[in-house]
Amino acid sequence: TGRKRRRRGLVPGLLNLGNTCFMNSLLQGLSSCPSFIRWLEEFTTQYRTEQEKSQEHHQYLSVTLLQLLRVLSCQEVTEDDVLDASCLLEVLRMNRWQISSFEEQDAHELFHVLTSSLEDERDRQPRVTHLFDVHSLEISPVQSNFCVAGSLPPVSNHWKSQHPFHGRLTSNMVCKHCEHQSPVRFDTFDSLSLSIPAAVWGRPMTLDHCLHHFISSESVKDVVCDNCTKIQAEGILNGQSIENQRTTFVKQLKLGKLPQCLCIHLQRLSWSNQGTPLKRHEHVQFNEFLVMDIYKYRVPGPKSSQEQLSQKNLEETTPGIKDGRAGKPSGTSFVHKIVQLFLHFRDPIFSAESSHEQHLDVGLCKESRNRFAIPKFAVQFG
Repeated sequence: TGRKRRRRGLVPGLLNLGNTCFMNSLLQGLSSCPSFIRWLEEFTTQYRTEQEKSQEHHQYLSVTLLQLLRVLSCQEVTEDDVLDASCLLEVLRMNRWQISSFEEQDAHELFHVLTSSLEDERDRQPRVTHLFDVHSLEISPVQSNFCVAGSLPPVSNHWKSQHPFHGRLTSNMVCKHCEHQSPVRFDTFDSLSLSIPAAVWGRPMTLDHCLHHFISSESVKDVVCDNCTKIQAEGILNGQSIENQRTTFVKQLKLGKLPQCLCIHLQRLSWSNQGTPLKRHEHVQFNEFLVMDIYKYRVPGPKSSQEQLSQKNLEETTPGIKDGRAGKPSGTSFVHKIVQLFLHFRDPIFSAESSHEQHLDVGLCKESRNRFAIPKFAVQFG
């Protein structure tokens, strides 16, 4: 059986440890992200010497996760048809995460548990490499009798590297009264959780519609404006006295830094006016290529007429905005190709303790015992 799998390129299955389809689907999805596997390989090089001396390397989440993903991505061949991923739950428990394998969990939350735990592991590493740990200083017996002048080779700092899902959002606030713009705020993200806007009859719903809804501006009332406060101290703005320092701001989100691998999660749970949960059934179309130029934050400045025309043409010809037609656009700076699509089917569970349901639907995981399914998806861009 192992020889057939190696010849045909088949991957082993994942053992269900009670109710761990949420973890299995996430592992299947991550195993198809080459950029994430390459990052784990580079990050775990600091443990290679330690692994040779000790058998306790299973305590590191990065090492355990890399071993599982290498097998699932066929980079390592095993004779077993079924892969047991219980070691991942064990190492998460060692990191004080209590995750039961017999209770239905949230795959999207597990994704953030993994990314946050990897960041904690990176932050625990010393930021200054010890001289005795520098492999480049190891010399052979033949070279030990010579003194070589020159600077030491550069040592890579693993603590500086961010995982490929790491990106930054910008939050821009502009006062509607004095049009003063507050300093741009940057926040980190590992995935974009997009809500589905209201559907228009006869018009298909696309991924670009969800992204446009995500970055659409919103009004924030009763915000203290420092500029209005300063002007009030002077007494006059446009000939009228300002009585209130609190004004309404316009807030807009943009993508300040695009991650190497952009993970998108669709929220298919909404709430009615009566407070009851509703499932969104809309089919969301997406193309092979996704243009991110119009979602990218740019430093404000004067635009030439040619740049304004290019921006207008870009918004009009963005794939998926009008008819969802596929095709690679030209003349754009940030074009990403969808290389993976993962679906996860699960019964919706609503309780008083959980006011929302979010999934990172990765991996194809069909459970025959499910009464009905809520399909969502996450996409990787490369």
